[in-house]
Amino acid sequence: MNIFKKLAVTTAIAVSLAASPSLATERIALVVKSLGNGFFDAAAKGAEKAAAELGDVEVIYTGPTAATAEGQIEIVNSLIAQNVDAIAISSNDPDALVPALKKAMDRGIKVISWDSGVAQDGRMVHLNPSDTGLIGETIIKLAADYLPEGGDVAILSASSTATNQNAWIDAAKEILPTKFPNINLVSVVYGDDDSVKSTNEAKGLIANHPDLKAIIAPTTVGVVAAAQVVTDMDLIGKVNVTGLALPSEFKKFIDNGSSKAVALWNPIDLGYSAVQISHQLIKGAKAEAGATFSLGSVGEITLDDTGSAAMAAPFQFDASNIEEFSKIY
Repeated sequence: MNIFKKLAVTTAIAVSLAASPSLATERIALVVKSLGNGFFDAAAKGAEKAAAELGDVEVIYTGPTAATAEGQIEIVNSLIAQNVDAIAISSNDPDALVPALKKAMDRGIKVISWDSGVAQDGRMVHLNPSDTGLIGETIIKLAADYLPEGGDVAILSASSTATNQNAWIDAAKEILPTKFPNINLVSVVYGDDDSVKSTNEAKGLIANHPDLKAIIAPTTVGVVAAAQVVTDMDLIGKVNVTGLALPSEFKKFIDNGSSKAVALWNPIDLGYSAVQISHQLIKGAKAEAGATFSLGSVGEITLDDTGSAAMAAPFQFDASNIEEFSKIY
């Protein structure tokens, strides 16, 4: 039986997930960019699954109400005071969180980043959801596959400091001239993983670029906002929306034609893997180049020279399979 316990954190709601907290010998905090995001809610389900399999783990699921580094720093300091065993964080800023996370490690708390990383000094391991270059290529290919003549595209990202999105965009820019020479990237804007701001940014892209053929949003919040704008402005068939999306949130936009296809890794597996890695660090595993970590039922990873590894390749969702996967996550 799962026990849900609210913990007092000024800018967040923390939920404790464990088979039985009285029996748990380890407490692992899963810190997300912001609460109320379907991607991270799915990751929490995976974390809960890992805790149940491991048997001696309590997962504290927490994050700020808005996707800010300041909110996460406050939460990290609270977790240090609670003397948790590990912090697994998807960060809102690669550098701003380093001092607080170093303080946590100095207190003996194991620290990993996942999804969106922190600088190497601020963590022991970073789990990328997929290979950065492959994600960058994938998000462009999702648009290019439906633009045989090429054309103007724009990117609607999360925050301007989001480590993962920035790396993917850089990889996409690098590959454009060689693999997608007919695709013209006209703008990159930032919606801060906020629905209202993402909506306004999508409207701005359409207004400022009358020949725009596609909006690429490598964020589950931005891609939904952009698809809703295209739907509301009666631009289906004129502007294709693509990027990284949760099937359950995005199915209606594949169905109505505002999007041809999107991609994503499994966030349930990502949360599950983050807890598996944290557990092994608590048990004494060394975070060093060449070290191999089990991801339980997901597989295994081997750390590179920066202490990083990639979980899996992105998977494409389109009209042929969105129905099936929308029932899963």
